Amino acid sequence: MAAPVSDPSTTRRKALAAAAVVGAGATTGCLDRLRSIFGLQPSGRVTLGIKTEPPDADPYSLRIARDIESRFETAGIGANITPMATEELRRQVLLNQGFDVFVARVPMVDRTPDALHSLLHSTGVSALGWRNPFGYTNLRVDELLDRQRRVQGQARQSAVTELLGMVTQTQPFSVVAAPENIRTARTDRYEGWREVDLDSPLGYLAVERHDDTDEAAEDLRVVTTNQRVTENLNPLAVEFRSHGTVTGLLYDTLCQRTDTGLTPWLADSVEFRTVDGGLRATVRLRSDLTWHDDEPLTAGDVAFTYDFLRDTSLEAGENAVPTPRFYGRASLVESTTVIDSRTITLEFGDAIRPVARRAFTVPILPEHVWTERTDVARVGGVELNGQVTDALVAANVPAVGSGPVAFVRNTPKQSLVLERFDDHFLYDEGPASVPTPVRDGPDFERLVVSVVGSDAAAVEQVANGEADVTGSSLGARAVPRIGRESDLELLVTAANSFYLVGYNTRRQPLTNPRFRNGLGHLIDKAQLVETVFEGYARPATTLLAETDWAPADLTFEDADPVTPFFGSEGELDAARAREAFRAAGYNYSDDRLVVR
Repeated sequence: MAAPVSDPSTTRRKALAAAAVVGAGATTGCLDRLRSIFGLQPSGRVTLGIKTEPPDADPYSLRIARDIESRFETAGIGANITPMATEELRRQVLLNQGFDVFVARVPMVDRTPDALHSLLHSTGVSALGWRNPFGYTNLRVDELLDRQRRVQGQARQSAVTELLGMVTQTQPFSVVAAPENIRTARTDRYEGWREVDLDSPLGYLAVERHDDTDEAAEDLRVVTTNQRVTENLNPLAVEFRSHGTVTGLLYDTLCQRTDTGLTPWLADSVEFRTVDGGLRATVRLRSDLTWHDDEPLTAGDVAFTYDFLRDTSLEAGENAVPTPRFYGRASLVESTTVIDSRTITLEFGDAIRPVARRAFTVPILPEHVWTERTDVARVGGVELNGQVTDALVAANVPAVGSGPVAFVRNTPKQSLVLERFDDHFLYDEGPASVPTPVRDGPDFERLVVSVVGSDAAAVEQVANGEADVTGSSLGARAVPRIGRESDLELLVTAANSFYLVGYNTRRQPLTNPRFRNGLGHLIDKAQLVETVFEGYARPATTLLAETDWAPADLTFEDADPVTPFFGSEGELDAARAREAFRAAGYNYSDDRLVVR
């Protein structure tokens, strides 16, 4: 059953505006957009375009896409792959909805049931960013997503179990695998690499410098293949941000995720209580907080941040323009009240505390900087129909935050330099609530990020002593090279991300859940883990895999428990696949799947 949608004219205006923002001027992009808006489909053979990243941007996505393309063709479905730069892929998928199928690594930093709310709730169908980029509509799923925000204990677990079961059956996306992050580091200047999470900003704060190293070791040198981090430091820019490790060092949050859960960060204390049937949190900030430009950080900045993330135009336009990245968490806060310069109350309505706490992990923004970015964005002097503000497209260089490091300089596509912000609260007898060694602040004076063009070049820089660690995760093919170097340490950690095959359910034939379910059966996840990831991943069925929320019947063991591969030993059973697509309402003509 489809959920009600907004007024078509409004939806079309938003869609066209988003397309304009990303520069969708090419013929292919226009045709994609028309198909998305009007539901057009070609007659005859069923054909799907697959969009993904090239090998220099991601070591696995294109190889997964090629495997899937082959399976589609065996099943009679026409397929073509379009590799594109990461920024363009995110624009196509997250901003202008111009895709049939995409293959990409998707961040899941917050692996809790409520993280699925923005990803799947039908109210996000016409929104930008990770608010339902699949265009998925299912009223029962909406009910369960809302219910898990209000109930606790077994009632919440039951709602989540039913939710995950429905999503895996109807397949708005197919989860392929949870990859492992592969990095390498030198051990002659810094140590403690195995004990830290380099996907978290706290990881860089926790590594320790050897006492006997020279002054040159004051620079922690990071090499990456991700040039975007040197070009754009906007924490709200959906096409440039994934985990946001660097922006997480520049911008503080009220609470930080640590191994022990959420830890007060900018907040000195957080007190919850129920008022008039709704949940209220009183947040007391630490004393003497400042921004990198020496302006004081106050409760007014916190109130501004939540208002701004919900509407970056600050009600200047006809419609709200929320941030694509943080709306799900920021919208949990229904209202704020500033009590004094250090105290603020946040109203959460009927959300339970575990859900409400997610709101404390958004970056707090300086009002005196971001209030100047509420204007409607323009491209070539043309106003984009009021649907995108400067806040969402600004590069934000130099960045002004309150984090433990501050911006120094950047050379786009080459390097970025950050330095210790000595006025940060960590450097003044770090609070007991913050775990050691983070509590003592970083052992480096500067964090220097350099960009190279490939995984091999990144490993070479560390091996040659030009860098201390690879910041971006490497592909499995880099492991033998690392193993040959005695000075290098191989770092393999579980990643808070998944590789997905995402479907645009706004488009025929992907509107049909039976068709999407059939596509799920064409993916041999176990084989992909062995051949593409070379064992450095775990096949998965759900985005909550390997958490306490995933029920036992959704655990991937020898096969996917919901959409097992239609074949064996890597070979697809074409007859079985075709039987499934016929049952979904399609026919075959000359071994090609066609619309009945």
